[in-house]
This record gives sequence, structure tokens and C-alpha cells, in this order.
Amino acid sequence: MQLFVKDLTVIDFSYLCPIRGMVGESWIVDVMLEGGLDDQNMVLDFAKVKRTIKNTIDDVADHRLLIPTACSEVRWQQQGDRVWMDFSCQKGDIHLACPSQAFALIPTEVIDFDSVNSFLQKALREALPDNVQGINLTLRNEVLDTPYYHYSHGLRKHDGNCQRIAHGHRSPITVFENGVAEPKWDEYWAERWHDIYLGTEEDLVDVTDLELSQQSHANDETHYGFHYIAPQGDFQLAMPKGLCEIIPHDTTVELLAEFMANTLANKVPDSHFKVIAYEGIGKGAIAQKGVQRDA
Repeated sequence: MQLFVKDLTVIDFSYLCPIRGMVGESWIVDVMLEGGLDDQNMVLDFAKVKRTIKNTIDDVADHRLLIPTACSEVRWQQQGDRVWMDFSCQKGDIHLACPSQAFALIPTEVIDFDSVNSFLQKALREALPDNVQGINLTLRNEVLDTPYYHYSHGLRKHDGNCQRIAHGHRSPITVFENGVAEPKWDEYWAERWHDIYLGTEEDLVDVTDLELSQQSHANDETHYGFHYIAPQGDFQLAMPKGLCEIIPHDTTVELLAEFMANTLANKVPDSHFKVIAYEGIGKGAIAQKGVQRDA
């Protein structure tokens, strides 16, 4: 017997890529279970499917930085609950020192649907009852016909997993200028924030003040340093400057929408802008700025 749930959950995360660097992503998860019927004549109660599978996926992958540990460009070491991570990519070297829960260590050379699927299935086999004999996950992107960008960030003030300094999203955007959709501005932000790290100005520190691994060669000329202490621990990151944009406030989606609307209003002072910004899939914020014209 097979049991399926479409759109079970969404994983928002970032991963390390030898070509692109740090990439923010949002994947939809579909699940199919195969097995015998239990004493309720069910493979698994839908409430338990949603609770057990979603919670397991959230625990091991959501809002984490996924690391391809078999990649030759990755070097990492762990002492207790702290992990030091060094990564070389075509766009520069990335260095982190964070609590272990900031990372998901995937035994693969490349982070992709297949490698993450195998990683999640292993975790799920340990969480599901014995009558469930097969687990089939489908990981997929949201199908978009409008521009989108990949961004990574961290929210030091968040009381949940968003406080992790390197997690991210794949996010569409829609901009209206004077009440009319203007795809050129959608494209502008999609290009500006392509595979970007959005760093909060308040979190900036000298790279030399970070406690990175001895293999780190980052310096203040080539990298931005970010450091904060949040409820989950001490988070430190050195990112190549060319992969960052420094934002003068927190990078919640509400403030990012406002930042984009303000930026556009400054570019075109005589226009009114409405920005619909997403944080991953199906959620986001709306901000409006500029001169409101009479109907």
C-alpha cells in the first residue's frame, strides 16, 4: 500500500557550491510511503506523517548550511559542539565558525536533489514505524515564470532557527511602478541579488577579530567579517566582499521589502513603488514608497 502527501513542507536553507559559492535555496518536499497497514488499517496516520516527517526534515536540514563533505574544496573540524568550516570556490574562500546545529554535513561531492534526498531518507528511516517499509521523497523547486534571486543571511535577534548566520531562500519578486507591473525592476533585483549574502551592518566586525580556523587566509581587504552571539550560540562568518551586500538594518523580509522600495523611490523620485518580496515560497512582505499619484 502506498500513501502520499504533496507539498508536505518547504526546506529553506543555503548550501556551498564550488562554482556559485553560498547559495540560498527553497525546496518543496513531496513524500510517498509504502508499507503494510497498522492496527488502524493505515500505513501511517496523516497527522503523524505531517508531524513526524516535517519535524525530522526541519531538525536535520531546514535553516542550515548544507556542506558537501566529500568535496575536495571543503575542510572542516569539530570540537565539542563547535564547527570550523573552510571552503574554496571560484568566487573566493568562505570561512565559518559556528555551533554544529548551523550545519548539515552531507556525504557527497555536490549538493543536489539526489544527495539531499538520500540524507533525508536516512534520517526518516530512524523516525518512522516498522510497518513503513519504503520512503520516497521528491524535492523540487517552485515553478516560477517571474524573476527570482537566491540570498543567504542570518537574523541575530530571531528566537528560532533564523538566527543561524548562513541559511537562505530562493525568492521571487514583483515590483509595481505607479500601479503597473514593471518586470525591468524584477530583473534588476534578480540580477543584483543573484547568489548574494545579505549582511546586517550591525553585525560587521574586522576579519582579524574572528576566531576562524588556522587555514583561513581571509583579511579585511578581501572579506567582510560578521559576528554575533544569539541564543543558539556564537556565530562567525568571513565572506568575500564581491558576494555580499551590506544592509543598514536587519534582513527580515519586511525590512528587505522596505529597503527595495526605498532604493527604487530614490532612483526614480517622481514614481510610486509597490514591492512584493518573498521569503522563499508562499510567504513574504509588501512595502510601498514614493509619490502616490492621484487616480
